[in-house]
Amino acid sequence: MANPFSRFLVSWIFIVGTIFVPLSAQAQADYPNKPIRLIIGFPPGGSTDIVGRIVAQKLGERLGQTIVVENRAGAGGTIGAELAAKAAPDGYTLTIGTTSTHAVAAGAYSKLPYDPVKGFMPISLVAVTPYLLVVNPKVPANNLAELVALAKSQPGKLNYASAGNGSTTHLAMEMLNDVAGIKVVHVPYKGNAQADLAILSNEVQVLFGSMPALLQNAKADKVRPLAVGSAKRSVALPNVPTVAESGYPGFEAALWLGVLAPAGTPKPIIERLNKELVSIVATPDFKVLMEKNGAEPISNSPDQFGSMIRAEVERYSKVVKNIGLKLD
Repeated sequence: MANPFSRFLVSWIFIVGTIFVPLSAQAQADYPNKPIRLIIGFPPGGSTDIVGRIVAQKLGERLGQTIVVENRAGAGGTIGAELAAKAAPDGYTLTIGTTSTHAVAAGAYSKLPYDPVKGFMPISLVAVTPYLLVVNPKVPANNLAELVALAKSQPGKLNYASAGNGSTTHLAMEMLNDVAGIKVVHVPYKGNAQADLAILSNEVQVLFGSMPALLQNAKADKVRPLAVGSAKRSVALPNVPTVAESGYPGFEAALWLGVLAPAGTPKPIIERLNKELVSIVATPDFKVLMEKNGAEPISNSPDQFGSMIRAEVERYSKVVKNIGLKLD
């Protein structure tokens, strides 16, 4: 004869299960029914923040809910990424993942406090932007060849800004230092906005920054653009050659940005968010906003985005090892 307690336990599990499953399904069907938090691991005013806030506004309009942007800057974006990875996987915390947080960091930090692949549910890419190599107008260099010659004539005298240790602006310039055989000295800042101010004031002489943060200053001649890091020229600055064209074939440095959720977020929510983001990226309005900031709108499926992140982790781990970059 069955134990009375066992019969009670089975009955209790059945009752709880019949209540929980419909409630869980209903919660997903009602999603979202409250504001959503979007964590950006960089300060206001930088490239990730510019693109992230545009995405937040457009996505919020389509979902009918407010999306609150939360800037958690520091350590090349990894502080914000860690916070997002450890958030409740309920669809109410999202993050903007970048080349820095989800590709470079994996190789640059030996004790990264999150797994860029296993710790997140990829939703979709939203934009890709080239890196733009600029100098302060007082620097006597009008192209990359002249900058390299100047750096070689004054080893260790020129400084370059970055958005922080481990950021892609750090890595891009170290890659250029490596291929060009020069030593421009690294000065890390807390985000693109501060790095931009440093180049504008001639506190540093060089910056290999992302296009959205630098484009307007380049067009206003407040900084002098020398080259773009992408494989092809940018439509935003069509007269600026690529680094590859300037004597370093095969060189490529670009920033991708996408939306991710914590691992374990229900698949129906991921699919809903992907559908909305793909629709947003395809709109003429979003394209205009991205091109205005020197970015290319692009979307993909969660599976495609996940595969891309895995490939980028592998690629940048090799680059980081090649240039000997370690951040802890």
